[in-house]
Amino acid sequence: MVSQQEYGSQEKHLLAVDCVIFGYESGELKLLLFKRQLEPGKGNWSLIGGWVDTLETVEQAAERVLLKITGLSRIFQEEVSVFSAPDRDPGGRVVSIAFYALIDIKSHNKELVNLYDAKWWPVSNLPDLIFDHGQMVDESLAKLRKKASYDLVGRDLLPDEFTLTQLRQLYNSIFSQEFDPGNFRKKILSMDAMVRLNKKDTGESKKGAFYYTFKPESEMNVAIRIINM
Repeated sequence: MVSQQEYGSQEKHLLAVDCVIFGYESGELKLLLFKRQLEPGKGNWSLIGGWVDTLETVEQAAERVLLKITGLSRIFQEEVSVFSAPDRDPGGRVVSIAFYALIDIKSHNKELVNLYDAKWWPVSNLPDLIFDHGQMVDESLAKLRKKASYDLVGRDLLPDEFTLTQLRQLYNSIFSQEFDPGNFRKKILSMDAMVRLNKKDTGESKKGAFYYTFKPESEMNVAIRIINM
């Protein structure tokens, strides 16, 4: 049992959220970073983050931060881990919960991103990050890969209409490897999670490639692993 006296005698800690925001553009998985505007670490590259207000949950705080920087709501996000090393932030005793989010780069508010001096970086070529933000990115990428190995993640990263080649290129960028086109096509179509449209992208080949769109989530019954990890 914790007594009332013990409540009052405990040291107070700061609680924060950090958002690992992934997007996809020009065949590359990208990460949204911004130049930190305060000390410690002012001027260095950082994840997007903020404090958890008194009357909100950590999930609500992450949603607020995402809306503030991207102008988007109802973004897919998932908790990654709690980062609580006593010396993780030179500015004080800060416990941070990291979330990763997936957004369509073309749909976010570019003016807001510019306002916060943020920039999209290829995941394959990231700058040095402050504090333990590099570890947050590594763990978020691992969690994204795990999700992508049993579920389709393109819904949040690709346009509404896409080709199988574009979907495979997305998976190539997430896993940093080249998947065999034939095997990938077979596994993806076996999930029955997409609808083929009666239109083609004639830029991929002479025959053209059919466009697909995702079925509504309510109709999806994904039970087949896409990638053998």
